[in-house]
Amino acid sequence: MVKFVQSVFSGLQSKEELLELIETAEINKYIGPESRVMLEGVLSISEMRAGDIMVPAPRMDMLDIALGMDELLEKVIQIGHSRYPVYENDRENIIGVLMAKDLLKLQRAPELNIKILLRTAVFVPESKNLTDLLRDFKRNRNHMAMVVDEFGRIAGLVTFEDVLEEIVGEIEDEFDTETDQGEIYSLVDKSFRVAGSTTIEKINQAFEIELPNQVDDENFDTIGGLIAHEMGHVPQRGEYKDMQGYRFEVMHSKAGAVKWYRVKKQGFQQAK
Repeated sequence: MVKFVQSVFSGLQSKEELLELIETAEINKYIGPESRVMLEGVLSISEMRAGDIMVPAPRMDMLDIALGMDELLEKVIQIGHSRYPVYENDRENIIGVLMAKDLLKLQRAPELNIKILLRTAVFVPESKNLTDLLRDFKRNRNHMAMVVDEFGRIAGLVTFEDVLEEIVGEIEDEFDTETDQGEIYSLVDKSFRVAGSTTIEKINQAFEIELPNQVDDENFDTIGGLIAHEMGHVPQRGEYKDMQGYRFEVMHSKAGAVKWYRVKKQGFQQAK
C-alpha cells in the first residue's frame, strides 16, 4: 500500500497539485466526499502548529487546588468537561490534570488528598507541529496538552479532539446533543442549560419574558442569533448578556457558535 501511494504521489511537485489530484479522485468517484475532507485535513495539519488551534489561556477552564469538594463538583457540573488543568496559587502554576470521573473517588473517600488523583500535565510549545502532536497523543495515550509561549508562560491548551477535528470536522459529543423537545434543562443550582438553537418563542414561554424576534429591521429565530446581534459578536465561554431580568452566560461554544447558555434569574442566589 505504501509503495502504491508513493508511486501515485512521486511525480507531484506541490501541495496544490496534490489537492487537485484529490479533487479529481472525488470527481471520478474513486473516493467519496468524506474521504476528500479527511485527506485535505491531513494535509492541512501538516502545516499547522499547536498555537493555531489552542484555546487561549484567558478562556481556559481550570480548577484551583484550594477549592473544596462541593465547589469542585459545582464547577465540573456547570462546565461539563471530562478533564481540567489544576493550578496552585497562580493560574500559571499548573500542577496536573484532574479527570472529572476521579471526583467520584473523592466522594467515596473524602480523606484523600486531591493531589493524589492528578494526572501529569503535558506541556508543548506553540510551534509544535500538529502531526507530531497527534502522534504524541496517540503514543502517550494523552488527551490534553498545555501550550507554552517562547517565554515559558501558559499560552493556552490543546486537546486530542481539537487536532482530530482539523481532519474529520466537528466531533459531536454528549454535551453537544440537542433535540427538538429538549433545548432547556434544569440544573441543580436552580439555573438552566439552554441550547443556542432554542427558538426565541420557546425562551419567552419558558421564562415568561418578551424577547423580540426583530431588532434593527433584522429577524431572529434563535436565542443564539439574538444575543450575537445584541453583543456585536459571537460570545465566547464566560461572556454573558443580561436581558429582561435573566443572565445568559456562555457555557459551551464550538465551531464559531454557542452550543449552550447557562441562564439564571438576576439577583437569585445560587444553591450551595
